[in-house]
Amino acid sequence: MNKKTLRKVEPYVWIAPSVILMAVFILIPILSVFRMSLSDVSKAGKIKGFNGIANFTKVINSSAFSLVLKNTLVWTVAVVIISTVLGFILALILNNKFRGRKIARAIVVFPWATTLVIQASAWNFIINTDYGTLNTLLLRLGIIKQAVNWTPTPAAYFAWEIACGIFVTIPFVTFCVLSGLQSIDASYYEAATVDGASYWQKLFKITLPLVKSSLTVSTVLNIIYVFNSFPIVWTMTKGDPANYTDTLVTYLYKLAFYNGRQGEAAAVSVIGFLILLVCASAYMIYTLRKGDDV
Repeated sequence: MNKKTLRKVEPYVWIAPSVILMAVFILIPILSVFRMSLSDVSKAGKIKGFNGIANFTKVINSSAFSLVLKNTLVWTVAVVIISTVLGFILALILNNKFRGRKIARAIVVFPWATTLVIQASAWNFIINTDYGTLNTLLLRLGIIKQAVNWTPTPAAYFAWEIACGIFVTIPFVTFCVLSGLQSIDASYYEAATVDGASYWQKLFKITLPLVKSSLTVSTVLNIIYVFNSFPIVWTMTKGDPANYTDTLVTYLYKLAFYNGRQGEAAAVSVIGFLILLVCASAYMIYTLRKGDDV
């Protein structure tokens, strides 16, 4: 083998291990789930044979699916949008020079570094009616006269789950945006200041366009992570009562491991995968095209 041929082959040799690992741990499981979603599966997980779209039909026609799908969309949109806005604002603050900035950055990363199960358990403890720290604090400050039930309805409990999701997601957005902010050359702002640009003009004409790539990455990853998030919902409510706080991930978990309907669970997984693929792809195409136009 001559040097020219070796140079052509060498890149493929280096990426081969990654491609093999992706095929084994990502592609094959995905294909297995697709196969299971189109098959008749026993409660023991044994595939009996092909049954077409029967699993999808059962899932879509079930009374709980529309509610679960709505919860998933509300959960994903609320957590991603609010955490992105708050994370961006926090990144702008932490990008400024002030005393204790390193300590502030370390504090911000704590919610992200802590496991989601611990975070969800802590939030459950905070909002507990009988011994929760939120009621205890408000009672001692004299703001309330008696303990308040912070979760009187499933919708209220779901709102607290969203709040927890936002809290643990903000640090990720903050540091993604912060990395983009620190790569901006200060000369852009100096030139804008000389031209008499206001703070808001600098923000929308310089900062936002230059951190758009960082925001795109954080948003796409957030959509994927939040859509597939399991620990927060499962730890706080397990999707109860009657699927009112379920998302697609917790719902398919119940179908597979509580009810033994693994074929239907696989169908839910495929539906979630397709929704996620379409949403993430559409967002990336839109932002990249918009960035090219600018």
